Amino acid sequence: MIRRAASLLLIVWALGFALFVVLLPQPLPPARSDAIVVLTGGPGRIERGLALMRRGLAKRMLVSGVAPAVKPHELAARTRAPLALFDCCVDLGHEAVDTRSNGEETARWIAARRYRSVRLVTTDWHMPRAALELRHSLPRDVTVVGDAVKSDPNFGMLLMEYNKFLLRRAAVLVGL
Repeated sequence: MIRRAASLLLIVWALGFALFVVLLPQPLPPARSDAIVVLTGGPGRIERGLALMRRGLAKRMLVSGVAPAVKPHELAARTRAPLALFDCCVDLGHEAVDTRSNGEETARWIAARRYRSVRLVTTDWHMPRAALELRHSLPRDVTVVGDAVKSDPNFGMLLMEYNKFLLRRAAVLVGL
């Protein structure tokens, strides 16, 4: 009986992992939202957010999880974006240190501005957990759409991220 239950659990976990890998989120077509939130930590994320801002698809952008020493002009120079865009429309969030605190930092930023729609930009393999954290931190009336940056993750990275997602989802279900 225990072997069967363990086998069934392993099969369900493996099928879930397969779905996780096959259904990795994709980039979204351009569309307006109140805000864009970019989580640091992967190539192409900030550039994707800035490209959307240049097209006028949001009022403001938050880059969450920026090292405290980084200044707007440094990030503008590194991304070859106009400093004027940073001056008017880009905020750097220095409080977040992980995905969970990205959600909390973003929720405070969105609440302070009373935004109702947000485009979340992060890497495709990171999107399920990042969206879970953000939705968990925000009121239900705020719409979150995930705009994934394509990547080429290896098997180990996908496996680790899937397990993190499952653990965090279980924690949210029990109220943590």
